[in-house]
Amino acid sequence: MTSLLSRELNDPRTQLYPITVGQYHRMMRQGIIEEGAPFELLDGAIVRKDRSAQGEDPMTVGNEHIYCVALLQRLDERLRRRGVHVRTQQPISVPPVSEPEPDGAVVRGTIDDYASRLPQSKDILFVVEVADASLRRDRTTKLNLYARAAIAVYFIVNLPERVIEMYSEPVRGKGTYARTRVLKGSEKVRLPTGEGKTMAIAVRDLLPPATSVPARRKRSAS
Repeated sequence: MTSLLSRELNDPRTQLYPITVGQYHRMMRQGIIEEGAPFELLDGAIVRKDRSAQGEDPMTVGNEHIYCVALLQRLDERLRRRGVHVRTQQPISVPPVSEPEPDGAVVRGTIDDYASRLPQSKDILFVVEVADASLRRDRTTKLNLYARAAIAVYFIVNLPERVIEMYSEPVRGKGTYARTRVLKGSEKVRLPTGEGKTMAIAVRDLLPPATSVPARRKRSAS
């Protein structure tokens, strides 16, 4: 069955019917997709999130991935003083056919501003994906999606190479970014905080310690 599906998806004549954000929500309300399950809607396809370490079971969540998401959440107190806040592993709205769940998103205003709606691209200063086994997807599918949504800055915390990839200046209609920088542990990254202001943070403060050992945890990748 899997090989048949793979052949169909690779056939250029195959036409897929995209799922809209509204349909995706109805599927969750009806219990077809369990709310909070480790899936996200990317370009009309329901995709299982991969937060595992390279070479490990995709059903696991890598310890380094967990650690980096906690580091992102730690930034919230400093950013709240600047009129923005951090959301970790929560959905953002990119209608009509996408509702990704980035590992981090810095959003204008307070959490109360989003009590009845999800942040949209106009609300988001930047998004972050923590990438290990998911590195290829984050550099392609996710990058294309965020650029098309005109999200100004996209960071990839690249765990295999221990660097941060920074993409900025989305090119309208192209699904890509005009500028790319690769930042190492000794450098500082300037995080946008709104009103033209930035906050500097050392790259090493967003990465696991060099002595850490990747490990596997069997748990839901939500």
